[in-house]
This record gives sequence, C-alpha cells and structure tokens, in this order.
Amino acid sequence: MSAERRIYRLQERTADNLHLSVRCPQCTAEPLPVRVEQKFYIAPRNVPVATALLLRTCRGMQPAPYGQVHSVYFDTVDLDQHERSVSGELVKDKVRIRWYGDEHDPQGPFHGRVLPPSPPGQSVEVWLELKSRRGFSSTKQRLAQRVPREQLALNALHRGIVPLSVVLETMAGFGFFPQGLIRPVIVISYLRRRLVEPATGYGVTIDERIRSSLLIPGSSGERKLELPGAVVEVKCTKFEFPASLLPLASIGSSWTRYSKYSACIDSHQADRGSVSRVWPPGVLEREPGPLARVAPKSGGSRPPGRQGTGTGTGGRLV
Repeated sequence: MSAERRIYRLQERTADNLHLSVRCPQCTAEPLPVRVEQKFYIAPRNVPVATALLLRTCRGMQPAPYGQVHSVYFDTVDLDQHERSVSGELVKDKVRIRWYGDEHDPQGPFHGRVLPPSPPGQSVEVWLELKSRRGFSSTKQRLAQRVPREQLALNALHRGIVPLSVVLETMAGFGFFPQGLIRPVIVISYLRRRLVEPATGYGVTIDERIRSSLLIPGSSGERKLELPGAVVEVKCTKFEFPASLLPLASIGSSWTRYSKYSACIDSHQADRGSVSRVWPPGVLEREPGPLARVAPKSGGSRPPGRQGTGTGTGGRLV
C-alpha cells in the first residue's frame, strides 16, 4: 500500500474508516488527524491590512508558501452536500480532486483552450480527497493519482479528470458512500498563501482571487466568476485562537462555517446583474464585527442585514 493512502481499520463487520463521527469509538487503529478550522472573510479594502498582519506575525510554510490551488468538486444531482452546508448541518462531506500550480490553471487567460495531448510519460499529479466535517472538527483523506495534463483543461473537466469508478472506489476506501450518484459540479481556483503561526505551530492560509466555473451539463456555463475579497483560515488542533492573530477579529468577519464551494454555487445560482451575487451570504455589516458578535452602532443605524441595496440574495455591500 502506497504512503499516500492510509486505510484506518475498524473492528470486524465495520466498513474501513466509516465516519460515524470524526473520532469513531469503534476504531482500534491510528485515528484520523482532527483539526478545527476558523475562517474569516476579508472585504476587498481590508485585504492589504490582513495580509500585512499575517506576514508580520507568521512565517512562510515551506516548501510552497505561495501558489495556486485548483479543485473540482463532486456532488449529487440534487447538490446534497451544498444543501447540507447552507442549511448549517453538522455532518458534511466534500468529494473533490485537487491539483496545484499556475501552469495548470484551467481558468487562466486561455481558459477555453483545448490542450494538446501530453508527450509520452508526461503527467500531472492530482489528489482525490474526502474532507469530512462533524461540527467544528474536520478530517481530510487523500490519494495521489497521475493524469495526462490535457484532462485538466477547462473544457475537459466536466468528464471528472479520472473515471467515476475510481472516484467512488477511493471514497469507499475512505469510508464514505454518497447517498446518490455524484458528478463534477464546479471547478474553483484561487491564490493561496501558506503560513505558520510560530507560537502555536498552527497553519494559517489566506486565499485570494477565488474564481469558479460551472461544469454541470445544461447549466448556464458561466466561467471565471470571481468572488471579491479574501478568506483567512486558521487551522487549529483544538477550538482556540492564537493571541497574536486576535487583530483579525477587527479586520474580518468571524464566519467559521464558510465554504468556498457553497459560496461559489450560490453566486452562480443568483440572478445575474444583482449587486450582491458575488458577495458571500452573511456579510451585511458595513464594518464586520469581532469574534464576539456586537450590536449595531447607535445613532439610528439599521440592524445588520438591512444596509445593502442589492437584489437577489440581498445587499451585501461592505
């Protein structure tokens, strides 16, 4: 068995690594690493300030402190996992295929091109991933595959990069069995800066230029829809927050359940032309509050959620 794939054995008559919970009481083998992700949406005007704070406080994560990330997300015809996310359910699983590097950006300047066949022996490493979340705790399992580079062109992504049978077999090995047939739904790309908070060793990322293109057959086919601003993620081993990063509370909005996948799906589904369609839902205050939610300012200001002027999913001007 390769080093990239680790199956966590449970007791007899129990499926491999069945996610009854993040910490399955029946598991007698090495448990899955668990982390708590705390996320902050950063409005466009505050991105330079947040970036400066992180660069002053944290150090770059080696060997790749900065680069592009691309993911194709799979979901059912009814978008089951998207609906679970937006409804706030505590049990969520995301199936995706991820790869890295601007040289394989399907949403770059030539996003419509059809790449020529790869020379013999030339391929790109991708990762089949299952990200499972139970409450605020999450786990991630991944398996490396190599595919011809032409399978990462935007016009080819609707085929799923690898055969669906390979995706389903891999997810079954991770202990996840979808409720229905899954298919490629959307590709999301962004620039990620990877950092480490030195006092705690916690990982910190800031993602910018979040672009997405729908892959569902028969959909609008909208491509390269970009969400404004950035998202900061602090990846902890328990539910706490590094003191050195507390200024983020006054820069960004506390939004621990934020999902780039669901935010992009919502944007594509919203009415075109609405002011707020590319803004994440919930970003309604002119000045986002800190970790502890604050009351609206006095002086007759309207409560949060009433200050926007857009249509569709509601005004989200910040």
